[in-house]
Formats: sequence, structure tokens, C-alpha cells
Amino acid sequence: MQIVTDSGTDLWFSPEQRAEYNVHIVPLVVTLDGKSYREGVDIEPKDFYDLLEATNSLPVTSQPSAGSFAEMYRNLAATDPDILSIHLTSGLSGTFNSAKAGGAMVPEANITHVDTKTLTAAAGWQVEAAARAVKAGWPMQKVLEFMGRVSKASESIYTLNELKYLIHGGRISHMKGLIASILNLKPMIGVEKVNGTYVQRGQTRTFTRAVDGLVKIISQQYKAGTKLRTQVLHSFNPEGAAMLREKVDQLFDCTWLPLGPMSLVLGAHTGPSMVGVAYAPQAVFDEMP
Repeated sequence: MQIVTDSGTDLWFSPEQRAEYNVHIVPLVVTLDGKSYREGVDIEPKDFYDLLEATNSLPVTSQPSAGSFAEMYRNLAATDPDILSIHLTSGLSGTFNSAKAGGAMVPEANITHVDTKTLTAAAGWQVEAAARAVKAGWPMQKVLEFMGRVSKASESIYTLNELKYLIHGGRISHMKGLIASILNLKPMIGVEKVNGTYVQRGQTRTFTRAVDGLVKIISQQYKAGTKLRTQVLHSFNPEGAAMLREKVDQLFDCTWLPLGPMSLVLGAHTGPSMVGVAYAPQAVFDEMP
């Protein structure tokens, strides 16, 4: 069985690990100043944010086409028709539906589609769990049940220093965003698990206080010293990400996954200041092969 995902899941595997676990990534697309780029293929995060800083234009993003998914499935089915296709939340992107439409074009493939109902690192953890379980020879039902436990246990929370990109992208209403922008408020944002959409978890007046607020949200769920699996990602704010990681690490017994940039398609909606942390009880992952 082979694994297909999209670049919005931010799987932390190296290229060598992706090959080892038969994981294949279909890139999302970002368009800036009339030019389109496939994430991870035509452009990397630093180059994208350099372009963003040099223009007055705002970026537009799009999911991979059904045809792109069909091409991937068709190529993979030539060697193994069993495919597990795992994607960022349908509540914030059309990628999952595009993948299903692409799958319908490839009747020779036996595709199981999974909507993670989340995005970035927490979605990548579901991909990782599936990849390791499949490689270990687990049957499909057991793989899906384990992914479900990972999904239930994992949370993602974010904050950012500027709102214009969220307002432009329609992720928050223009009027609410305008008021928050005038007041210079920094939102704390989570992802709810039913529809996989953003929810506001609070707001404050400074970025540092917002980072503290993210840590407080975790501490309301888990007592200090709890063993957590944790991963901090950022759009293009390594200093903010390092601050968030340090504050989380001071309170919890963390198993850290690599710190780095999140999907630039997500960053296109939030701007370069975004930082976020995914977290879950480490015990959930102790049974992972």
C-alpha cells in the first residue's frame, strides 16, 4: 500500500524517509503577482516570503486539481493499486474533495480517502502514523483506527502578529478583522474537530502575551510535567517559534519533533508572523510502530 498526501499536512519526514515509507506528496499552489508556484516544487518558503515582502499584492492559493491527483494515483496504481490518501481539513481547503474527484478518474486504483479535519503538523502526524503502521503490515481497519486515536488526541493552536492576510483571505470577517486590527489585537486560534475549521481561543494586545496564551491553553488541558509529543512550526517567524518552543518546554516533558516552516499555502493566508504548536499525550504514540 502507498500513501498520498498534500503539502498542507507538513509531514516532517525527510525525502529519504518519504521514499522508505512510500509517501507521495501532491503540492498545493500559491499565486502571487500573476505567477503560480507549486509548493515544494517551484518555490520554497524563504523565497516566497521574500517575494511577498517586495510586493503590494496579496497571494491567492488553490488546491491541487483533480487531474493532478488522478495522475498521481494512476502512476502509483501501476505498481500497487492500494492507496491511502490523507489530506488537510476539508473545512479550510478543497484539497480533500479534489483528491476524491481525482480518485474517481482512476477506477483501477483502490483508494481510501481520509479527511484529517486539521492541518499542518497535526495533520502530518496522522500521515506519519498511517505510514509507519502500513509499513509494519497492519490491516487497513487497524491503521484507520489508530489514525482516529491520533486525530482525537492531537490539538493545534496558533497566533500571529498581523491580521491583513486573514482578513484578505476571508478567514475572519472584514469588520471583525478591521476592528481587531485597529485595536492591534493578536488572536489565539485553534482548529475544531467536527468540521475542521478555525475557532478563536482568545486574543490579547501583544504577540508575547499571545504566545503565553497558547501555553496557558495547553496548561488548562495538561498539568505541568505531562509527557507530550510537541512540534512548533511557523510561517516565517523563527524567533517567535523559538520563544513558543522554549515556553512550552519549560512546563512539559516534551518529545520534540523538528521546528521549521509550515506550509507556505497556510502562510499565504496568515502572513509571515504566524507561529503554532501541535501537541498530544506522548502515550498515544508509544504504540506506533
